[in-house]
Amino acid sequence: MYVSRGAGTRAATAVLGMALFVAGCSSGDGGGDGGGKNGDDAGAAISQQPKATDPFWVNPDGNAAQQVADYEKAGKKAQAEQIREIAEQPTGEWIGPENPEQEARGFTEAAEKADRTALLVLYNIPHRDCGQYSQGGAADGNAYRSWIDGVAKGIGDRSATVILEPDAVLHLVDGCTGEQFHEERYALLKEAVGKLAALKDTKVYLDAGNAGWGHPDQIFEPLQRAGIAQADGFAVNVSNFYSTEDSLAYGKDLSSKVGNKHFVIDTSRNGNGPYKGGNPDERWCNPPGRALGEPPTTKTSDPLVDAYVWVKRPGESDGECKGGPKAGQWWVDYALKLAKASD
Repeated sequence: MYVSRGAGTRAATAVLGMALFVAGCSSGDGGGDGGGKNGDDAGAAISQQPKATDPFWVNPDGNAAQQVADYEKAGKKAQAEQIREIAEQPTGEWIGPENPEQEARGFTEAAEKADRTALLVLYNIPHRDCGQYSQGGAADGNAYRSWIDGVAKGIGDRSATVILEPDAVLHLVDGCTGEQFHEERYALLKEAVGKLAALKDTKVYLDAGNAGWGHPDQIFEPLQRAGIAQADGFAVNVSNFYSTEDSLAYGKDLSSKVGNKHFVIDTSRNGNGPYKGGNPDERWCNPPGRALGEPPTTKTSDPLVDAYVWVKRPGESDGECKGGPKAGQWWVDYALKLAKASD
């Protein structure tokens, strides 16, 4: 049997876009590689990464950036520098269910001002996560369509890279999502891909599981039904821990079955590979001893891999397991352990 939650648990914890737009305006002067301060009293001075190798926007007011500021204010310089390893890398901005247009506009406007691309994660499909730690999603198909419309309107002509619906296709394949919801989900995903791909400067990557859950032979036809042909590619290892080497092998095998589509790899927490202890069904949930992976970049080891990205935000919990808070909540102890293990 596959681990049904193989792609990990996620949560949309984005702050309202307008608040981020205000913060984002201080992140640079509209194209430089330097950053501004995270608020008047923060002192974190979160910088953007060099655009040539890492074109994605670093949020100067994310949880990690705020933690850096708190540690510096408290004189805890060593801890501040550890968390800075997370704060100064671009991570996915998970669009929340209530204000999709406002949030998408806020993130993309802030990214545009910094001359970067916003990395957005859309995780609101109806019957999300099969009632597990990240259960929820839109109330029904029409609500989801309206939500996608809001996201698309918020992005507009600005530059964005979208990771579309972690686990949504995988849970159709592994039986986690009930059969009665399958046809609607395929239709919703295909419509979402089409809507987002039609935007002027948006790339769309449909989530395609990870190296540990099964085999590409089991998911390539479902991906085709979900609209992979219209997408720029697919994403692998979202919120999971499989090595970049294993993720690359999985992705290349899958690519060969879906028209040689390109893909991105979530390297946020795969520095030490997957956890092999404890309950096999929950090895994905806040596993101990993990480390940050390769920093986000478009300079990858293979021409089929468009980018290494940090889709999962390191330091945010997978769920209420192993002492963690609710899915998506900031957990500084785990964040410190990830950073220390990466040194």
